[in-house]
Parts: sequence; C-alpha cells; structure tokens
Amino acid sequence: MAHGLGHPEWEGNVRVSPDRYPMQPDLSTSPTSSFSTDRGSQRKLKRPEKTGQRRSSNKDEFDGPHQFLDRPSAETVASQEQELLHLPTNLHAQEQDDVLARVNDRLSQCAFDFIAKYQFPIPLEADKRPVRVPADREWTEWVFLLKRLATKRRIPARVLYNGQIKQLVTVLENSQEMRHAAKHQSRPLKDDRNVLQLISAGIQVAKILKDATAVDYLDQLYVNSEALIQSRKGA
Repeated sequence: MAHGLGHPEWEGNVRVSPDRYPMQPDLSTSPTSSFSTDRGSQRKLKRPEKTGQRRSSNKDEFDGPHQFLDRPSAETVASQEQELLHLPTNLHAQEQDDVLARVNDRLSQCAFDFIAKYQFPIPLEADKRPVRVPADREWTEWVFLLKRLATKRRIPARVLYNGQIKQLVTVLENSQEMRHAAKHQSRPLKDDRNVLQLISAGIQVAKILKDATAVDYLDQLYVNSEALIQSRKGA
C-alpha cells in the first residue's frame, strides 16, 4: 500500500524468500539495468538521427551535384598575384573629405525634398528626433527609408525617372558608401577614379528621384573635381 512507503517498521517486516532469489541479482541483467541500457541505446540511436537532420537543414545547392573548374596554370596565378597597379590619387585628404561631404549633404537634401513633396510617411522612432531638416537623418538612414518605401510599394513608379522602380534599390545601395566615406576620415585615401565614381553614384540617385537641381549641383561638382585631377596630372 502507498501509505507504507517510507516507514522503517514496514520495511523491516518485508522478507525475500531465498528460494525465489537464490543469489544477488546481476546488475547487468536486472530489469532496471536493462531499462537504463535500452534507454541509453535509444538515445545513442537518436542522436545521429538529429545530427543528420540538423546537417540537412543547413544544406544548400553547393551540397548537391556540382563541379569544379580546372585550376589555372602556375604562370597565370603568378601574373595575377603581382603587385596591383597604383591608381593615381591627386586629391588631398581634405579635398576628398570636402567633396564627399558635399555629396552626402546634397543627397540628404534630395531625399528630404522627395519625401516631403510626395508626403511619404516617416515612421516615428523612440530613440530618434522627428525629422525637421535633412541633417536629422544620416544618408544611410535616408537610404533605408527610401528602400523600405520602395519594397513596400509605397512609391509609385510614375514619380521616378522613366518609372525605374526596380532600379531604385540598386541605385540607392550603390550610394551607401558615401556616408561611410564622408564620416570616417581616418580611412585610406581614395584614388581619383573612386572619388569620381562616388560622385557619379550620387548623380544617379538625384536623377532617379527626378531632382534637377541636385543633378546640376552634383554634375558641376563632378566636372570641377575631374578638372582639378587633370590639372595635377599634367603638373
């Protein structure tokens, strides 16, 4: 009976018949041991199964049928691993900072005007001030907002240059380095082509947002920067 468990006097009255159990039970064959062994075996059998499932969930197309290309010759590898061509850098650090900061600020103004013109919503965030001026958000934040508006189909194609709604996200992503380049002044100097490329990326943003004044401003900045670079090349 359940109420007898735990009472010494009850346990003391229990006797095991010698005929029934002539010797000490072999732990290796006892029901408890057998049960534990079976449970342990089941666990051991299940573990590889789970591990296999975990591996299969991480598989991708590269784990299926695939091929490898022939390795290039040693001569080809040696020629590829030579020292890279030194691209010309004619703009000084302060000049680069000034150019990239101008592009960054003008793009922020462009995004601000575009969103205000078409009254697109700007979600309120507890850790950020409401937007009053373009500088209230960094360029990367303007990019994120415009990309979200585009992917959520809040921006109609008719308000973009040639209705290029699919190209908008790509154009915005190409300009994201602008903020990093403008703010992190400890970076290595950029070569001339890279600086002009960043200005050009900004022009493409202004163009797709159909901001004529921003396109004119950035195009003039490109022309002036290129002229300065060319003048120093000939010096």
